[in-house]
Amino acid sequence: MAQPGPATAAASADGAPRASGPAPAVRRRRVGLDRISLVVVFLGIPFAFYLLMVLYPFTQAAYYSVTAWTGFSPEQPFVGLANYARLAGDAQFLTALGNSVLLLVVVPALTMVLSFALAVLLTFGGPSAGGVRGLRGSAFYRVVSFFPYVVPAIVIGIIWSQIYNPANGLLNGVLTGVGADRFTDFAWLGNPSTAMGASIAVIVWAFIGFYMVLFVAAIQSIDTELFEAARLDGAGRVRTALSVALPGIAGSVRTAYVYMGILALDAFVYMQALNPTGGPQSSTLVVTQDIYTTAFSQGQFGIACAMGVVLALVTLAFVGIVFGVFRLLGVRGGARA
Repeated sequence: MAQPGPATAAASADGAPRASGPAPAVRRRRVGLDRISLVVVFLGIPFAFYLLMVLYPFTQAAYYSVTAWTGFSPEQPFVGLANYARLAGDAQFLTALGNSVLLLVVVPALTMVLSFALAVLLTFGGPSAGGVRGLRGSAFYRVVSFFPYVVPAIVIGIIWSQIYNPANGLLNGVLTGVGADRFTDFAWLGNPSTAMGASIAVIVWAFIGFYMVLFVAAIQSIDTELFEAARLDGAGRVRTALSVALPGIAGSVRTAYVYMGILALDAFVYMQALNPTGGPQSSTLVVTQDIYTTAFSQGQFGIACAMGVVLALVTLAFVGIVFGVFRLLGVRGGARA
């Protein structure tokens, strides 16, 4: 007869079967190996990739920023902080930095406000009688509004540059068609007073649908009883949006605001497609455009890297301010504390 193996049931002293399994030491060793494997696969490999693809290039750029490297020669003369001192007195860079900060302030705020307003209409902006629901055909509006987000940025820039065309652009054609004759041959991107506003409108148009869909999903995760209770208390749509919906999706708004701010600082594709030269009187020139021109047209990679470091510091400061403000408002994690 075959002898029972270590995994078969063993008899206890009173004859009752007793299941035997791996020894405690073996189980602990197996748990330890599983934990190490989990850390290596899901933490170690992504962190190594992050070091290689993000931190190392940034550290390298920070080193280049204190050199006079041309980008095409093996010599990298060390100049210390001379590049940063030069940027402090560079009128064109300061103008570009001011334009980038303007985008940082206006674009996220405008996009969040409009996206949230549209999300409110599509979730509980419908009839006041009956159950809480959005406008009729809200699913169709979501799909259509999401289209600009799937179009490449360069394509959006080219399309809108043709819409703004002063000679045969769609915008001037519509305005003159309704009787606004002063917009005949009006150069939206060639006028210092309208170039930046027209550029901001393009960026907001490109992302408003995406964040609207994001906010719709976040609002739909809120308990519908809260909206019903607000309606019974006599709250209007605006009061319900500000007192129920907005606090409920505060975490999503914070995340969206950070991402939109970073995109506004890195609006190179949109600004380059709309105004490659930086617009009239550098009215639409941003830091990323100045970096591109300085590095690849003027061959001054050291100064261009210094511009990049300044832009990175502005980005970090923006993220810190956003998280600090939301923390003061009591927003922790995904919702208000």
